[in-house]
Amino acid sequence: MKEPKHYDCLIIDDEQLLADSTCEFFNMFDVKTAAVYDSGQARIFLRENEVSLILLDINLGSGSGFELCKTIRETSDIPILFVSARNADDDKLIALNIGGDDYIEKPYSLGVLLAKVKVTLKRYGRTAGASAQEEKEYINGNLRIDRVNKCVYLSGEVRKLTSMEFALLDYLSRNPGRLITKQELFDNVWKDKFTSDGTLNVHIRHLREAVEEDPKDPKRITTVWKEGYRWQEL
Repeated sequence: MKEPKHYDCLIIDDEQLLADSTCEFFNMFDVKTAAVYDSGQARIFLRENEVSLILLDINLGSGSGFELCKTIRETSDIPILFVSARNADDDKLIALNIGGDDYIEKPYSLGVLLAKVKVTLKRYGRTAGASAQEEKEYINGNLRIDRVNKCVYLSGEVRKLTSMEFALLDYLSRNPGRLITKQELFDNVWKDKFTSDGTLNVHIRHLREAVEEDPKDPKRITTVWKEGYRWQEL
């Protein structure tokens, strides 16, 4: 059975461009976020993944955020923040009475919304970042990273890495989906040790040989030309 992934936030909104841009912004600030666009997708996602907080629109095309909230509340006390362009007091009262934890009007400031999400996660003891299990182990398709014993497995086979290569892999895998600049890697992986683009390139090549099915066509560690790298979840 496929291991569930953990997300800090799930955005459920039929305005796809808005949902995607919010999702991208949150991931840039280490709030691991995914987006779906209707009730059916949301139910499937919640069955297959673990989520710490939900941002929920009221209007979901053929569905209703109110009905979805009621369904979620039958089995879960996960924080639900309603996000909607509807500003009538009746809508706000319904949202809060059926189990919503807050009501945020559109258009919203991405910075303010991010702050509200982080505060809510902290209040409910669901601080943004990996779950306790993910702190010990990370799974991405057929790749498993044992962070306690500093071991890496691809399709069950152990892949040998140096301590610096493992530190680089660990940092990349903790920051999925966003651009990680070369300077950020120098500052956070090598710290005060002098290194160069050439050294980083060699380490990235070795990592790809360890964690990619085809190192010449990498799917997990992708290059952002002249900028850095991006860790992709498969």
